[in-house]
Amino acid sequence: MKTLTTTIIILIFQISALAQQTTVSGTVQDNLTKETLPYVTVTVKDSALKTVVIAITDDHGIFTLENLPVGKLTLNFTFMGYQNYTQPLDIVSGKTKIELDTIGLQTNAIELNAIEITGQKPNISLKLDKKVFEVGKDALSQNGSAHDVLNGVPSVAVSPTGTISLRGNSSVLILINGRQSGLTQSNALDQIAADQIDRIEVITNPSSRYDAAGSAGIINIILKKNKKSGFSGQVRLVGGSPNDSRVNPSINYKSEKINIFSNFSIRSTDYVGLYTTNQSTIENGNPTYMNRVQNEDRHDDGKLLYLGADFFINDHQTITAAFLKNATHDNDKTRLLYDYSNAGNAAKDSILSREGKSLEKRNYNQFEFNYTRTFKQPAKKWTVDVQYDWWDSDKNWNLSTQRLFPDAVAYPGIRTRSTGNSKDLLAKSDFIQPIDSISSFEFGIKTEIRKVSSDYLAEQQQDDNWAVYQDIDNHLDYSETITGAYAQFSDKINKFSYMLGLRTEFTAISISDLQNTYNDDKNYNKLFPTANLSYKLNNATVQLNYSKRINRPSLYDIYPFNEVTDLNAQYVGNPDLNPSYSDVFEMAFLTTWKKLTLNPSVYYQYEKGYMQDFTYREDDIFFTTPINIDHETRSGVELSILYNPLKWLQINTEMNFYRFEQKGNYMEKNLDYTGETFTGRLNTQVKLPAKFSFQGRYNFRGAQQNAQTRNNSLQSLDFGLSKILLKDKATIVFDVSNAFNLRQNKSTTIGTDYLLNENSIPNAARYRLSFVYRFNLTDPKVIRQANDANRN
Repeated sequence: MKTLTTTIIILIFQISALAQQTTVSGTVQDNLTKETLPYVTVTVKDSALKTVVIAITDDHGIFTLENLPVGKLTLNFTFMGYQNYTQPLDIVSGKTKIELDTIGLQTNAIELNAIEITGQKPNISLKLDKKVFEVGKDALSQNGSAHDVLNGVPSVAVSPTGTISLRGNSSVLILINGRQSGLTQSNALDQIAADQIDRIEVITNPSSRYDAAGSAGIINIILKKNKKSGFSGQVRLVGGSPNDSRVNPSINYKSEKINIFSNFSIRSTDYVGLYTTNQSTIENGNPTYMNRVQNEDRHDDGKLLYLGADFFINDHQTITAAFLKNATHDNDKTRLLYDYSNAGNAAKDSILSREGKSLEKRNYNQFEFNYTRTFKQPAKKWTVDVQYDWWDSDKNWNLSTQRLFPDAVAYPGIRTRSTGNSKDLLAKSDFIQPIDSISSFEFGIKTEIRKVSSDYLAEQQQDDNWAVYQDIDNHLDYSETITGAYAQFSDKINKFSYMLGLRTEFTAISISDLQNTYNDDKNYNKLFPTANLSYKLNNATVQLNYSKRINRPSLYDIYPFNEVTDLNAQYVGNPDLNPSYSDVFEMAFLTTWKKLTLNPSVYYQYEKGYMQDFTYREDDIFFTTPINIDHETRSGVELSILYNPLKWLQINTEMNFYRFEQKGNYMEKNLDYTGETFTGRLNTQVKLPAKFSFQGRYNFRGAQQNAQTRNNSLQSLDFGLSKILLKDKATIVFDVSNAFNLRQNKSTTIGTDYLLNENSIPNAARYRLSFVYRFNLTDPKVIRQANDANRN
């Protein structure tokens, strides 16, 4: 009884102490532009100048200080490139919540150079809801394209063919400046110069604020924009082998009322690829064999322009308008050699050769508009976004085929032409209404209308005329409308915080073609709940997340017209493909010490209607097409580590192990399969004397397999060396990607009467040297992200 009484007394005192704890919150912004500042360090000190609490502002510039003692305290705000700011704080007994006025920080150009020399923010920031990769701080990501950048981002991998995956799952939504874009389709990301990217955010379990697309999560690419007074800019020159020549100038101007930003890129790039296939088949009980070697030389010329401006109407209203144009001209050559010399059936041709030449022009245009309205109440914000993009493409293939052995025979020529165009309109609005200093309500609406038209024609030469080849002559129209709305509420109770949301999306799709072969209309409406819970410990945070996601088929997946470049294999889209739905659970832990940050997480995903490729043989041709199977379950554990043992050394490593189980069948073939795989990455940055820096990165992906195909393990090695010169106004960078040609994708596909062994090396080792010169470096933050609506 005495023990129970003592326990009750202690509990009463604890509850009383919690009730008397004071929580202080506020917002930090740039005093001139009124832009909120994330990652500002807020330090609370008592009268003896002893540190009581340290906090960091979030993505919206908001900070929260808890468990502050009664008495006179001092707040100190520090941020690189800004003057330190100090203000007194008086905590009165009985007052549990204090909401401060907005804190405005002044820029400090004099201190910037000293700060940059003595210390630097890590290129990778680990947070519970996202991982942020700072591109400008990574020597390996400055010379190449967006694909090169993504290949160094935690949890992200880019296959040799350009497929982007997150934790081994390719069902990922790619955003540019928080919105979907035509630049994320069909490997177009390779057209964006790495130098034009500010940072990349990886969100594995998004809240309802984001689109529900992408069962693996979201990758948000933030393009650069200026934030400097007066004129400023830089020029980057890149040269490489195989040829990779780039010129990337950027010129900007900023005053109190307007901020004009521009980026321009001209490039000429060559790609050298090698593909081999060893094939064995059974025909009437007799084995036949074929070896294929494909050499590919691709040449791309590209021009990219990103031009826009922020108009500061007043302290609370901003209008942003920008235009992006990407024009490319590709000239590709390929040579395929088919060797049947070891065939079991001697009647077959022994050696065939096919040479192809492709010319393709693509033009992509995008206009974006944003209106942002802030209020005196911190964190209260209303935004309106409108984006309109349009593109067109024209691709021509000319193929010549001949038999080399035993007799030389020339076969009729084949030519194909594929033309297409698209128009996409997006409009959305979001509103954040804080209820008090720690809780808020948010809601928004969005609609997107997309229309695509495509023509595809294949012809074979007949004497002096051309005739339709394999009945390939059709016109396809595709339209898609996605309308969505969401609402979410967030709050905090002492060390526990939560955010609950619900999103609904209605999708209407229409497919029609000239020959009435693929006519189809599909409508589906779903609710997508999300929950994000976190609990703060002394120097760590635990978070539990849940979200329901959708994976819609891409246009490439449903495009039914097959390429005829390869005599032996063709990829055909599936217009009947349906979306898949996922339930995603994740528990993450984040703890930080002075030199070490650990971020382990465990996750589980159930995906209904999982999409995967299926290969079958028909008329001696291997066709690959995407299909839906019943479901896939996936569970795994991931660990990310940041370690700074010395001032001049930073080590980042990550490991991901997952196990999956697939269930389904197609064309009377059982596709049930259970497997597991491991991926890892080691990244090291070393600061050397005389302002030299070295970086090395090793990527590893374990073997992957489903019921049909096994992909062997994949590895790659990249490294780079940089030097700062000309009084910190210039940088020279040398880097090597895919060193020693380690990046080879080897696979084995097994069917009832065939065996395929393939090896793909789309890109040979590349060596690059770049020089960048910066001018007018008198203001701190040289480049910033676009003034976004709800991009964070």
